[in-house]
Amino acid sequence: MAETACEVWFYHLERSGLDQVLPDLLERTLSRGWKALVRSRAQERLEHLDGWLWAYRDESFLPHGLAEEPHAAAQPVLLTAGMENLNRADALFLIDGAEPGPLEEFVRCLVLFDGRDEAALATARAQWSALKSKGLPVSYWRQMARGWEKQA
Repeated sequence: MAETACEVWFYHLERSGLDQVLPDLLERTLSRGWKALVRSRAQERLEHLDGWLWAYRDESFLPHGLAEEPHAAAQPVLLTAGMENLNRADALFLIDGAEPGPLEEFVRCLVLFDGRDEAALATARAQWSALKSKGLPVSYWRQMARGWEKQA
């Protein structure tokens, strides 16, 4: 459980899609000794990621599982459409406009959104305003040619 307010980082995807960005961010999360919860509103996206995270790179994979499978609580990366933090994750990844829900259990919340999608931009802006109004520390990261740059 987080002792300080959850940091919320918004990742504006402009040059790469979610399939390219998410595995790297999850690897960084696991390297910190943290667990991750990836929340989407779309079950088909979660099923896609379930296969993708095993094979996204020949020399690597990310240990993970779906929330409805056995041993969900033991997964270092858990894919879910639900609001429960079944694996006691430190980092919450929101994709496809998923709602954050209560963030007290998390150290960090990462909101990933497609900058080429007007609906995704509108959802991210609304989430930014709502989370900032709750007094949470929010940051905005923009995808540049040489990686991520903090913009706000």
